[in-house]
Order: sequence, then C-alpha cells, then structure tokens
Amino acid sequence: MKGIVFNILEEVVEKNHGAEAWDTLLEAANVSGAYTSLGSYPDAEMQALVMAASKHLGITPAELLHSFGRDAMPILKQRYPELFSTHPNSRSFILSVNSIIHPEVRKLYPGAMCPYFHMKENDDGTLDMTYSSERHLIDLAQGFVLGAANVFGDRVEVERFPPGSGKENMLRVKWL
Repeated sequence: MKGIVFNILEEVVEKNHGAEAWDTLLEAANVSGAYTSLGSYPDAEMQALVMAASKHLGITPAELLHSFGRDAMPILKQRYPELFSTHPNSRSFILSVNSIIHPEVRKLYPGAMCPYFHMKENDDGTLDMTYSSERHLIDLAQGFVLGAANVFGDRVEVERFPPGSGKENMLRVKWL
C-alpha cells in the first residue's frame, strides 16, 4: 500500500483524536510509522493499524474504514484539487474513478494498486458499484463514496449487501 494512504490516516487520526493517539496506534499495531508518501508498505501494516484503532475506539473495522474514507476525502480534495474541480457533483466524480481518478493516482504514485469498480447506472437513478480488489477494502470504498458526497454537498444513501447475498462486493448508491 502506498505511503500516502498511511499519511492521510495519520492526519485523520491526529485531527480527530490528537497526536498522542497516532503514537498509541503505532505502538499497539507494532509498526514503525515512518511512511513516506511515495513509499510502498505491506498491506499487513494497514491491517494492523485498522485492527488497533478499531479496538482502541470500540468500533468495528468496517465502521473505522467508513469513517476514515469519509474523513480522508476533504484532505484528498485539498491536496489534489485538480481531481475534483472538473466535476459538478459526487456522481460525476464517482463515475470517473476508473477512467480518470485512478489513472491520475497511478501517475502520482507509480505502483499504486487501485481497485476497479464495475459501474451500472440503474433506471431508478441509483448506481451499482461492484468492487474488485485483492485488498478487500470495500468498507473503505463505501467511506470514500460518503466522503465524496460530503465534499460536493450531496446527500446519498449507500447500501451494502450482506455476505452470502452474491452481491457482497457491491455498493448501491442512491442520491437524495
């Protein structure tokens, strides 16, 4: 995983819980915490940080990843305004993730392993996003969708399907 993700996680943790909280998480996760934005780090380090933060905050890893995704989006907009400025709303932004956003991420961070989303626009105006990645971070993707909606001032509902439904890797986004 690219270091920029760790850097943004650190910023979110410090903003929401203070600088000491980040140090506490690093110690609990037994990771070094020395992340450069262009560096690549084992996915296991992010998993360890998520588990440590989940335990420390008393929330599930899924809830933690939703929160991180939501809180990360304004930071991403501040750092990379050009990725947001051409979009009038979150729907446009989300629909561009495979064709514009992730290719730009790969230019900025060579070697980044971005997920792929199979998008299907439904007749009722909802958007089905089927998540494809070996990282299994659909909960983070859900948080990013919620964060994008917040950044653009849109209201959305994001439905997540239960395990065993055949749709467990799909998010259904409804704009309100």
